[in-house]
Amino acid sequence: MSAAREGGRQEGGSRTGDPRAGDPRAGGPQADGPISLWRDRRFRRFWAGQSISEFGDRITELALPLIAVTALSASANQVAWLTALVWTPNLLAIVLGAWVDRRVRKRRLMVLADLVRATVLLSLPVAYLLDAVSLGQLYAVALVTGTAAVLFNTAYPPFFVRLVPRSSYVEANSRLSASRSVSHVVGPAAGGALVQALTAPVAVVVDALSYLASAFLIGRIPLDESPTGTDWAAPPPLLRRAREGMAFVARHPVLRAGLGTAATVNFFTFVAGSGLLVLFASRVLELSAGAIGLALGIGSTGALLGAVLAPGVSRRIGVGRSIAVGAVLFPAPLAIAAFAGGPLWARAGVLAAAEFLSGVGVMLFDVNLNSLQTSVIPDGMRSRVAGAFSSVNYGVRPLGAVVGGLLATGFGLRATLLVGAVGGTLSLLWLLASPIPRIRSLAENDVTPADVTPADVAPADVAAACDDADPEHRPTPC
Repeated sequence: MSAAREGGRQEGGSRTGDPRAGDPRAGGPQADGPISLWRDRRFRRFWAGQSISEFGDRITELALPLIAVTALSASANQVAWLTALVWTPNLLAIVLGAWVDRRVRKRRLMVLADLVRATVLLSLPVAYLLDAVSLGQLYAVALVTGTAAVLFNTAYPPFFVRLVPRSSYVEANSRLSASRSVSHVVGPAAGGALVQALTAPVAVVVDALSYLASAFLIGRIPLDESPTGTDWAAPPPLLRRAREGMAFVARHPVLRAGLGTAATVNFFTFVAGSGLLVLFASRVLELSAGAIGLALGIGSTGALLGAVLAPGVSRRIGVGRSIAVGAVLFPAPLAIAAFAGGPLWARAGVLAAAEFLSGVGVMLFDVNLNSLQTSVIPDGMRSRVAGAFSSVNYGVRPLGAVVGGLLATGFGLRATLLVGAVGGTLSLLWLLASPIPRIRSLAENDVTPADVTPADVAPADVAAACDDADPEHRPTPC
């Protein structure tokens, strides 16, 4: 989940109309108030591409483990490795983020990532028609699509920061998260029906087509990605830039606590990861593919509700407290799923209820944390910080999946879900020791890019931070 990508997509940037408006270095006016994203054709196009892609992802998330479980009789450990391989490439995200940071055309990298994922996924129905689907191919598909996802996600922040004004960060993240939530409602049910009607390998064609649609829509967004004066400076060595990204996160109180919280909750939710949850529903709860998809789809209305309510909740109780509530509500419902039993309707109902509560929690967590993090990262550091976050936050996911496979093999699936629920709530400890719970709004947040110092970033990035900072909050070196 996102923080997940699934967090994993975050950031925000320029105004409606002129692609360079809202970028002080481009001579455009700063956004003084919220801009209606409904009137921004570029954002609508990007939103449409992301929404279509998210819908396809939900089908593949269900189809891949079902191929392994039903067609290849995979064990719990093998299903866990399938989940792990999807996220393993994130261990390289810190280096990839430093490389992407110096590429001017971020949009081209995002389109390339979508095309690679579409091509690899289409290999599954081809292999199925040739009666050649194997566990090795599933592992390869998971690894390659995971690598392409890292490329997309590290190119995403600096691209998005030119698309959405700072004043609309929460609104933009809320809308994108709402689309993701709708995909969680519709996708699993549709995916379960497609798997039963067409078989799982054929069902992933829908996801491949969704990536092609995303590539087409993103490629048609008119956005000025011309380099600024500081972009022409000779870049420092790649590994140095990677270290700078991690050092910046480690020294920043908001980013450090946010990363610790997200990494902890992600590790434990992946201990009871989506692959094992599908296995649990199939073999322990004895639900069919259609019933599993329907239960997960109904339960995912909680994510839709959470995405819609997140801005209002943050205004009522504060951004920081909303993050804390989400950090607990996201993993805790796994314990409810662990105790599912009784007749068929009750087993499916408990699974749906657990998904509903978890969905509300993850949206409260993701929307507010993504927006807060976006507000404190200077432009010159966005890809490097995204790479550092992905390396740790998403890098712990394969480790959690492997640990979950070992626990499920040794102690059973129900016990593994309980470990995920209890361990995930421990993420709250990171927040309690940080300034995050005391932050009520982004406007009141005093942990801004003004905290950038020469020790944190390269000289060119300090210049960029000076250009981007509000007049009253300029970094000391300016």
